[in-house]
Amino acid sequence: MTNPQHAPTIWVDADACPVAMKQMLFRAATRAHISVTLVANHTLSIPNSPFLKFIQVEQGFDVADHFISQRVATNDLVITGDIPLAAEVIDKGAVALNPRGELYTRENIRARLNMRDFMETLRSSGVDTGGAAALSQTDKQRFANRLDSWITKAQ
Repeated sequence: MTNPQHAPTIWVDADACPVAMKQMLFRAATRAHISVTLVANHTLSIPNSPFLKFIQVEQGFDVADHFISQRVATNDLVITGDIPLAAEVIDKGAVALNPRGELYTRENIRARLNMRDFMETLRSSGVDTGGAAALSQTDKQRFANRLDSWITKAQ
């Protein structure tokens, strides 16, 4: 059960979050006075701010994801490209946004999980599925817009 006094927090699966998105989050935290917690298994440098926190977890598969999943609360925002983590936080009543600005929802997360599993099957059978496209200006703008929209609702 979540605390009704809980101020919404932004959790960042920071191991793979692009620098441009982290910088947007740093500025947004200061501007909106909202807590942003970055979680990674390697050292990160963050600006000195009462609204920013960095937690370094142990090395290991999905350690940062598990840390976030165990602490996320209803109405928090989680920035992640990890689809299983997004599914977990949605189930807990939080909002999941990927670094390209795509909002994961109850309506689209199962299809994303199925596609992820299908692509993993292809890769494990030797099919070259290519990588993700480079981050575009459109991706950055979509991310900024979704972030601002969530902050407006959270306040």
